[in-house]
Amino acid sequence: MSTAARDEVVAHIASLYDALGDRPRFDAHLDPDVLMWESDAPGVLRGLRALDALRDVRRERASDGPRPVSVAPEVVAADAWGDTGVVRYELRARYEGATPDEVYRVTDVLRRGGEGWRIVHHHSERVG
Repeated sequence: MSTAARDEVVAHIASLYDALGDRPRFDAHLDPDVLMWESDAPGVLRGLRALDALRDVRRERASDGPRPVSVAPEVVAADAWGDTGVVRYELRARYEGATPDEVYRVTDVLRRGGEGWRIVHHHSERVG
């Protein structure tokens, strides 16, 4: 396992959440055909068009609720072998006041290609 590649996939995940709110920059971290399992989606999602549809539903659902003040990954483990990487982390959304944090367990599988690392599989499960 390459330590440099491992550090690259961890940095890729950090950069992904730094881009939250900027769809083009966020989506540049994803393979266009990314396969996703999300706690609030009824089934498997494939590709950026499916992700956009879920984002629209989420935005409508959250329009009256509190917005997180920060969203950050807390890496539990990361590995990379050649052009494949996997990062396991808890994603924590923090809110102001009495609203409790939301925590998700996430596994991202990445592949390195001509444009660098891209997430090809994303699995997120809300905890609690």
